[in-house]
Amino acid sequence: MDIRELLLKDVMIMDLKATTKVEAINEMVHQYYEHGIITDEKLYKQDILKREAESTTGIGDGIAMPHAKNKAVTRATVLFAKSNGGIDFDALDGQPVQLFFMIAAPEGANNTHLQALAALSSLLINPDLVAALKKAQTPDDVQQLFADAQTAKEAKDKQEADAEAKKTTQVQPTTSTSERPFIVAVSACPTGIAHTYMAEAALKKQAEAMGVDIKVETNGSEGVKHRLTTNDIERAKGVIITADKKVAMDRFDGKHLLNRPVIDGIKKPEKLINETLADKGAIFHASGNTEASNDDSGERKSAWSMIYASLMNGISNMLPFVVGGGILMAISFMVEQSVGPKSVTFTFLNGIGTWAFGFLVPVLAAYIAESIGDRPALMPGFVGGFMANTAAASVVKTTSVAGFLGGIAAGFIAGYVIVWLKHVFRNIPKSLDGLKPMILYPILGLLIVGAIMFFAVDPVFAVINHALTSFLKSMGTGNAVVLGAVLGGMMAIDMGGPFNKAAYTTAIGVYSATGDGKMMAAVMVGGMVPPLATAIATTFWGDKFTPDERKAGISNYVLGISFITEGAIPFAASDPLHVITSSVIGAALGGGLSQLWHVSVPAPHGGLWVTPLASHWVFYLLSVAIGAIVAGIILGLWKPVKKTN
Repeated sequence: MDIRELLLKDVMIMDLKATTKVEAINEMVHQYYEHGIITDEKLYKQDILKREAESTTGIGDGIAMPHAKNKAVTRATVLFAKSNGGIDFDALDGQPVQLFFMIAAPEGANNTHLQALAALSSLLINPDLVAALKKAQTPDDVQQLFADAQTAKEAKDKQEADAEAKKTTQVQPTTSTSERPFIVAVSACPTGIAHTYMAEAALKKQAEAMGVDIKVETNGSEGVKHRLTTNDIERAKGVIITADKKVAMDRFDGKHLLNRPVIDGIKKPEKLINETLADKGAIFHASGNTEASNDDSGERKSAWSMIYASLMNGISNMLPFVVGGGILMAISFMVEQSVGPKSVTFTFLNGIGTWAFGFLVPVLAAYIAESIGDRPALMPGFVGGFMANTAAASVVKTTSVAGFLGGIAAGFIAGYVIVWLKHVFRNIPKSLDGLKPMILYPILGLLIVGAIMFFAVDPVFAVINHALTSFLKSMGTGNAVVLGAVLGGMMAIDMGGPFNKAAYTTAIGVYSATGDGKMMAAVMVGGMVPPLATAIATTFWGDKFTPDERKAGISNYVLGISFITEGAIPFAASDPLHVITSSVIGAALGGGLSQLWHVSVPAPHGGLWVTPLASHWVFYLLSVAIGAIVAGIILGLWKPVKKTN
């Protein structure tokens, strides 16, 4: 595919008017919308900002590559934009950005488009092309520069492929006797559109300059390309992982390995290659642990980030059971009031909801375990979670269960038990490798996890769960108001992040243990306040917001009443101090009021759409309205007037 089919002349901006990062994103997104490349500015920009929150796409050398892949995109396109004065885009080198490549990929992008996007991304490693682009005056200049660069790269790629094919047909492989060192690498980024291929190109270019042979596997949007074989890994001097997402690691057991963010593959290829050749990478073990190295500690993922990622994996897989089962159960209670408890309709709806809800803890535990120990940990995690839902009366004198907390413990125990077993059996003969996933891990994993749950976790957490349940049931109004305010405020702190998820998970745990939806009411109110507050502020203080923000504010009315807190993220990203502070105040107020008025919502999602299911539904509406109005007024009065150019 000709790269000029992606770099459309009509959407290029040869002189960006923006002076800030947010303004630049807004200007480029609006250009896409004006030319029909995207159908929903808010949705596309939301994913752009989400990607920027993960790590800046300002890769240095005056280049930024903001990108998103979602259903708002109608066709794969790359918007080229140039800022003559440069814009502070939080680039990794701290320098202003002059060249922007905003990539838009549709959800169903075909391989042809994805390959073209990958090719375009890899071309930006060429400093001559970058220098020429900074001098380009017209869209035709830009297209021609890329066309020439693409032609040169394709010729070089063909030459390399022919040389590789010639090697493989030789009877005596030259790789075994060659004096050139050989290393392997894996490159991956969350979206798999740009950085994955830029890191690949940078590593290959640097390796060639240093006289080193390298093979780079890419884990991108079009799947795994240039997959590393067992032979590749065995003969490699070492392994470089430049990835911001999970990649298959067990195959590197026993090799010196460097594990770095994908941006290091782009910006520090020489350092990575030199360290690999010097065996500075830690020895990797299939358990997932590495020996300590002199300079690794500051760049590895922290223990907390690994724990949080595993917990989020469990929660994200659990949520469909929460929403589907919880809402059907709540609807069944409404039906019961009309047709009675013996009605087939009630029995059917309540049964389905109850069965789905019964899977919450097992699924949570299973996918926490899977995140840590991969697929072998799934089964013992699931069984451990099921045991957490089973009364521990056989061990201690209680009819209580370990519940949600016990399920979380089961997930982490199962995951790390499998990690430990992988370490124990790492040196068994390769001829017996097939025994590990089929026999050793399932039997020993289940036996060890089951024993820990039966004799330790279930009894201990059953007592803890019983004490917490009793406390919540006996909690006075004053304590309930404080807890409701705390949970409501947490929902607005990061709007879908760790605090938000912690509050929501707490409410789910209370609901599943007691059947009481009061805490659900507090988090539901708190989660609705931020988008509603921004909607109110943009309506009555429109001069303090951009035209795009005012449009987004209108849609936030719908997102807000639907309990989609993320609708406020674009506002929080552009002005965190004013938006987050006002939202937390309003959310805490609303959450506290819901408990003062004894509101209960027996549904885990739905916002105002599940109002008929709420007890004291008038006060439920008032809690939301008061919290949102207070937050909206604070934001509207406090936020400074938007400067215009």
